[in-house]
Amino acid sequence: MDTLDRLADARLVPVVVLDDAADAAPLAAALVAGGLPVAEVTFRTAAAAESIRAMSERGDMLVGAGTVLTPAQVDQAVAAGASYVVSPGLSRAVVERCQEHGVLALPGAVTATEIQAALELGLTTVKFFPAGTSGGPKAIAALAAPFGGLRFVPTGGVSAANLHEYLAVPAVVAVGGSWMVSKELVRAGDFAEVTRLTAEAVALTR
Repeated sequence: MDTLDRLADARLVPVVVLDDAADAAPLAAALVAGGLPVAEVTFRTAAAAESIRAMSERGDMLVGAGTVLTPAQVDQAVAAGASYVVSPGLSRAVVERCQEHGVLALPGAVTATEIQAALELGLTTVKFFPAGTSGGPKAIAALAAPFGGLRFVPTGGVSAANLHEYLAVPAVVAVGGSWMVSKELVRAGDFAEVTRLTAEAVALTR
């Protein structure tokens, strides 16, 4: 399966913020144990690249980089083992660097104009971010109508309570969420709870 197929198979992408790369390995183990061998590690902290490396070296996880804002961060992410790159907005420079590396780019797009720009760059899937404040499932369904074939990965404001509403939209390939990998749980080292919440979330996607 290619990267997009694997994301579609997972249906849910844990969005991870790690302050300490030492937490990456136990967090990865907790996600896999919960039945979700996928993660988006955000470049919001200095530990991002090292965390991606630790997770991707396991060999049994699909690991991506999130909050990627520059081509240089794309280079860092790919060198660390990221299979896909997620951006909050649409940057031609970031998308083109991803294409040079041969990795999937998922830029943020919430308007028809941004979506057309993404299509012009040859993309078939975009991140819909921030989903909760940009109209949620109804907005995605409305945008999907004129852009047949385009798929979305909504992130931001997705929770266990509304997960099913997003996944019910045919154009949604997967959703991104962070409730099962909260910074509080990671800081506390409560990886058993991460596994429990992950298993619970996976059950909701089926």
